[in-house]
Amino acid sequence: MHETLTDLVPQALAEKVANAMYARDPASQGLGISLDGVGAGCATMSMTIRADMLNGHGSCHGGFIFTLADSAFAFACNSYNLNTVGAACTIDYLAPGRQGDVLTATAREQALAGKSGVYDVTVVNQEGRTVALFRGKSLRVGGHVLATE
Repeated sequence: MHETLTDLVPQALAEKVANAMYARDPASQGLGISLDGVGAGCATMSMTIRADMLNGHGSCHGGFIFTLADSAFAFACNSYNLNTVGAACTIDYLAPGRQGDVLTATAREQALAGKSGVYDVTVVNQEGRTVALFRGKSLRVGGHVLATE
């Protein structure tokens, strides 16, 4: 008897889904965003700020910080192997990111009801200083990230 996706415990399923998603995510890969951990309804990703990510003030462009947070959000809300997209999101920038800083985004599910979810993402630098707070609202759109057999 072979194991199917429905036989996997939530942690194993989240890892399998995340690995498949990351393999086909050139945006995250191209920015050097790494997948550091995933579980049911949560994900952690990190990125080192490069010179080409700086804005005219010498700090990390907010779009890159947003992308890191949005990627963690995406991996968290797809961790159940149900195709899920962002329906809305907001971000508050609290401190600048500087060249060479390692930013870590940790996404956690706050609520999940039917097809909708709410996820909070905290972005911190290597010193633990909070750089940004992101909130994403998700919507399940049908289908699976990985075929369920």
